[in-house]
Formats: sequence, C-alpha cells, structure tokens
Amino acid sequence: MSDWFDGAGLGLFVHWDHASQQGLELSWPLVGGVPALPSVGDVPVEQYHSSAATFDPQRWDPKGLARLAKQAGMRYAVLTTKHHSGWSMFHTKLSDFSVEHSPYGGDIVAEFADAMRAEGVRVGFYYSLSDWHHPDYPAFTDADKPYSWGTRRPPPEAWDRYVEFLFGQVTELLTNYGPVDVIWFDGGWERSAEEWRAAELEALIRRLQPAIRINDRLPGAGDYDTPEQFVPPVPPRRKWETCMTMNESWGYVPADTRYKSPRRLVHTLAEVVGRGGNLLLNVSPMGDGALPPEQVERLEVIGQWVARNGEAVHDTVPGLEPWQFYGPATARPGRLYLHLLYRPYSTVTLRGVPIRRVTGVQVLSTGAALEHHGRASIADQLMNPDPLGELTIRVPEQHLDPYATVLAVNIDGWDPPSS
Repeated sequence: MSDWFDGAGLGLFVHWDHASQQGLELSWPLVGGVPALPSVGDVPVEQYHSSAATFDPQRWDPKGLARLAKQAGMRYAVLTTKHHSGWSMFHTKLSDFSVEHSPYGGDIVAEFADAMRAEGVRVGFYYSLSDWHHPDYPAFTDADKPYSWGTRRPPPEAWDRYVEFLFGQVTELLTNYGPVDVIWFDGGWERSAEEWRAAELEALIRRLQPAIRINDRLPGAGDYDTPEQFVPPVPPRRKWETCMTMNESWGYVPADTRYKSPRRLVHTLAEVVGRGGNLLLNVSPMGDGALPPEQVERLEVIGQWVARNGEAVHDTVPGLEPWQFYGPATARPGRLYLHLLYRPYSTVTLRGVPIRRVTGVQVLSTGAALEHHGRASIADQLMNPDPLGELTIRVPEQHLDPYATVLAVNIDGWDPPSS
C-alpha cells in the first residue's frame, strides 16, 4: 500500500477531558444537549467548566493504553486535544485554560503521542475549530440556551483574534509533538470556510507536517470522509473512516450502559474493511484516567480476533461485489478473504470467480483446509480455459469462530477488482 491510511483497517479514538470526572459527555451538556446523544444531559455552563480546577488523573496510563491499542490491532490513535468546551489537553502558551494549570499539570498530549509512537501506533490529534469558552469566539453562556447551531457572531476584531488563537494552537500541536499522522477537525459547522480561513489553515498544516492526513471537517479541505456512528451502505468515493462509540456516548457517561456486544463490534470492523474504509473505534477514559472495564473487555476481544484474522483486515482492499458473496470480503493479490458474519448451514457460495485457478480454501485463523468445488455453464466448461463460475465451500461447524469466521480463498494469478 502506498498510503498507510488505505490499509490501516482499525484505529483508536479517545474522547476525554476534565468533565469526565463528572461523568459528563464532552462539551454538549454545557449548551443544553443535542438529540443525537441521548445521554448527554444539560448542566449549567459554570458547572461543566468547574472540574477543570480538579483534574488529576492518577490512573492515566498512556503506555498501557498504547499497548492495548497495539494488541487490539489498531494502526493509529486520535486523542481529543481540545473539544468544543475549549479546554486544552496540552501545554499551550496561548491560554491558561488547559491541563497545564490543573492539579495534574502534565502534558496529556505529549504523553499520549510518545506512548503511541513507542508502540508503532500512528498519532492523530482531534481539534475542535469551535470553542465555547474562548471570550472572542464568543464564550457560550446559559443565556444562549437552547443551542442554535452557530448563530452567535462576535465583532470582526474579536473574530480576528480568535482565528489567530486557532492558528496558533494548531501550530503548537504540529510543532511540539513530533510527527503527526492525522489532524482530526470537528466543530466546523459553526462558520464558513472563508471565516475559518480554511485554505490558509490547510496550507499551514501541510507546511508543518507534509505527510499528515486531514479529515473532511475543515470546511472545503481534507483528504478523507468521516461518516459517524454508522457504516455507509455505499462507500464514499474517496478514502474514508467510520468513527463509532462502543455505547451511545463519546465521553465517559457511567449511566450509559447501552454497549454494543463484542461480536457486533467485530462484525462492524469486517463490514467497514469490506467496503474499503477504516473503523475509528472510541474509548472514553474515566476522570481518573483509567478505561471503563466494559471498554477494556471489548478491546481485548477485538484484539484476540484480529490476532487470528488480521491478515484479512490490514493492508487489504474490498474483494467482491455484493452479488458475489453474502457478506464482507477483503482481498490482496492472489488471495480472497470471506468474512462469515452469519453461521453457514453447511456451505457458503461465491460467484463470478475463476474457478479453475482456485488452489485451496482454508480457515484463516487455523489454516484448516476446507472442501470446495466449482462449476460454470456447460459451454464455459467445455470451451473456456479460464471460466468464471460458482465456488461452493463446505464449512463444518467445528471450524466456526464465535465472533466471525474468515475463510481464505487462494486464486492463482488473481488481482482484486479494486486494487
């Protein structure tokens, strides 16, 4: 793969700030909530911001988080360096509203970046363009409720100061923390591309970090699309990534117990890579820095499954058209991977493949050989030396994986249609 992002398959999203001590979703409670987040709640602005003064996550273990991400098969990780609430998780010379001025005092972003890089996990920074605390944005107040999607506008001179602050913080993030592989913007809906000076900001980013990937949430810019909380039925035309939570919240909300099962998350990963995308799966550290046990359990299950089947996840491309196989399929030259998301009755079938060039079928996780046979039309079998036909594979029950079985089909001289 010429671009690491194309074959990454799986990444880690980390949503965390001081309000995790209160068990609050990030940012949205201070503006009264949003319908898309059912557990978001509504708190006074002052209450939300108050926990910045007590942030001291003594169980924050960036090295342990990086090991967990690596073991889960994650190729990159993205941390919320500043969410819409305006609080910076890094040391910044442009504001005292940051982790530097909390009881913790350390630079969370530096610790995260160093730990991920040490494990070979690429580093990404989430950064909100909007800022509901900065006086020049302007700061959101209780009198501004209910939230009205970006209708508040400061005087032009105040906006100029805010954009200078924005550019300054992006410069800090892309200068002080080594190579940065992804910058993940959010909050861009509140202003136009011209107001954000998006073209100028993009040029600055690429000058500071020439190899960086920029998501699509800087209006008018970006390298890839970011559908949120669902797998698109038709994949976007360019590079893409689905970002998704394990429950219904991005931040740590202990009342939100609606967790997706480990099997559902494995199936989502298979569907995403089968459509050519990456899955950016979210975790939400608690106020003390540790991950909730439910999230650790799911990352461990995913990691065990990827350890058995990672060849079908990483550095692959979509393998088949939907009519050819009832399920996700990934591929690399000479090998096709069938992700069985449902238990087969006894066999699985794929269509439109060069049946005479199939040299073997195995269960990917064990290498066990499976019986298979191909057939094509009589005319093709008699007159075509390389007919396209139907391959039927027998899958005995003892070979089924409890989360998702992956079959590897070896096809001599075959190139995936999307490679």
